[in-house]
Amino acid sequence: MKHIFLFTLFICASIFLSSCKRDNSLASKHFKTENVIIILIDGPRYSETWGDSTHQFIPGQELMSKEGVVFTNFNNEGTTNTVNGHTAITTGYYQNLDNSGMEKPAHPSLFQLYLENKKTSADDAWIISSKDKLQVLNDCTDSEYEGHFVPHTDCGNNGLFTGYREDSVTFINAINILNSVHPHVAFISFKQPDSYGHANDWNNYLISLKQSDDYTLKIWQFIQNDPNYKDKTTVFVTNDHGRHLDGVSDGFVSHGDSCAGCRHIMLLAAGPDFKRNITVDKHYELRDINATISYLLGLKNRGEGKIIADLFE
Repeated sequence: MKHIFLFTLFICASIFLSSCKRDNSLASKHFKTENVIIILIDGPRYSETWGDSTHQFIPGQELMSKEGVVFTNFNNEGTTNTVNGHTAITTGYYQNLDNSGMEKPAHPSLFQLYLENKKTSADDAWIISSKDKLQVLNDCTDSEYEGHFVPHTDCGNNGLFTGYREDSVTFINAINILNSVHPHVAFISFKQPDSYGHANDWNNYLISLKQSDDYTLKIWQFIQNDPNYKDKTTVFVTNDHGRHLDGVSDGFVSHGDSCAGCRHIMLLAAGPDFKRNITVDKHYELRDINATISYLLGLKNRGEGKIIADLFE
């Protein structure tokens, strides 16, 4: 009887520990990270970012990488367009949503879960984007969360269906919001490489990629010099999808299928709890960003991603 009791106790303990591993909020440690900033550059190919050994179009990120981790085998394994790529990050689920902003994600975002968990105001979570349609990320159709814990947005000219704006405006607005409001969680999305790609404008595609990189570096430098963010902020730099490789369909002009050019994307992550100045070639994917942020901030993660374990000291 004693052996049966001990065996039962062992099984229960194993189940509990297993549940802790699945529920990131139970397994969380005490991290230095208090803030998370996601910077997304829409639509560059990996071959023009970390896949180019010269890093000529991402010199700012190359500089930042000395303080963080670069992933060379990072992918979008879902639908390779803008709304769905962003949704994978914010919810941790791959969906096949309408790409025009007409359809809200099915699951609550990390912003909603953060505002619920911390019992704080919408000022503490922001979505800042050059594309107006990305305002759709601020809510979901989940009956428990729809209309609740909704973050602030600053998207497009004046919100959903008002048109895109220039990345220069998004950069200025992002710095102003970080400086004046100091949100703990923010998503900043630049559109220009994707826009010039679709316009079949190779030269401006490359110029805009370098400009987006410069904005990224300046945001990083602001964080390092602001007392509200310095030494307690984690930054993720990624993209939502790539583009067709040369010889696939119409090449860099388009994206949206499962080819390697559309799936293979970039990820640089830096923060006080992460390793520094290393490169990782292990496979991770877009929805894993959500799981990792949830782990850092102690949120209950409903997503399907996994924690990016290779980041942590």
